[in-house]
Amino acid sequence: MSALICGSFAYDTIMVFPEKFRDHILPDKVHMLNVAFLVPEMRREFGGCAGNIAYNLNLLGGDGYAMGTVGEDFAPYRRWLEEQGIDQRYLREVPGTYTAQAYITTDLEDNQITAFHPGAMNSAHLNEIPADAGITLGMVSPDGRDGMLEHAKQFAAAGIPFVFDPGQGLPMFDGDDLRYFIDLASWVAVNDYESSLLQDRTGWSEEEIGRHLQALVVTRGKLGSEIFIDGRRIEIPAAAPTAVADPTGCGDAYRAGLVYGLLQGCDWETTGRIASLMGALKVAEKGTQNHRFSREDFDARFREAFGRDI
Repeated sequence: MSALICGSFAYDTIMVFPEKFRDHILPDKVHMLNVAFLVPEMRREFGGCAGNIAYNLNLLGGDGYAMGTVGEDFAPYRRWLEEQGIDQRYLREVPGTYTAQAYITTDLEDNQITAFHPGAMNSAHLNEIPADAGITLGMVSPDGRDGMLEHAKQFAAAGIPFVFDPGQGLPMFDGDDLRYFIDLASWVAVNDYESSLLQDRTGWSEEEIGRHLQALVVTRGKLGSEIFIDGRRIEIPAAAPTAVADPTGCGDAYRAGLVYGLLQGCDWETTGRIASLMGALKVAEKGTQNHRFSREDFDARFREAFGRDI
């Protein structure tokens, strides 16, 4: 059983604003917004949804590959993937482009302002889903618009069940597009804000969306997550983190847990808890690919968090 994660690879430049955005943005002046935030803390990290999910899946011991388009500046990221033992056979370098770049500023309330340059990601449609490579599960995560549409269609044509994870790419699609993705996908994973937008654009409630799928997964931060399946709702508790250092990449860590649980054939109560713990382990470390653990450590943390074994 192996998974193919389609999505972005990016360099994340992460800055921390040691105050609150709301104290510097005047509600009656948003029509002429001109703000500057002094950010004394800055770091550059390896990121992008496909890269982050593949990294986390690899930590869990899951069998998976990442598919994405990268630019001519990808060499440092490539060396990092090699060091982590992550297979790169489905990465395509696009000449004359930069790897996607995200500039993320986080305030003291964990609000984020992000500027994103897609670069090579706009060529994601050049990659094709291999129908004969033993892939048993797919994921369509944020990527170039055409690439997301093509990969969803190709997974479906190949008979490969996949997770639709629209994430930050959701605003690129209208209601017809999103209903198309939902009808092709086996599972959809969104956070609570994305769920609201998905409902607004499709005209379907969470329960109605769930009826078109094997499961709809909605994360709600520290409130845990919910899984809508077979007309019922499963509540998944949040795992308590040892620290809250950086929320960036928590959703990707959660999704890697989902993929792992699906690959292993776990029930949804277990799969949701694996995903929840992955998010908690990530939030305790800065950056999206700096947390580490052994499988023994993970199993012990799972037992501590949920009072049961996996």
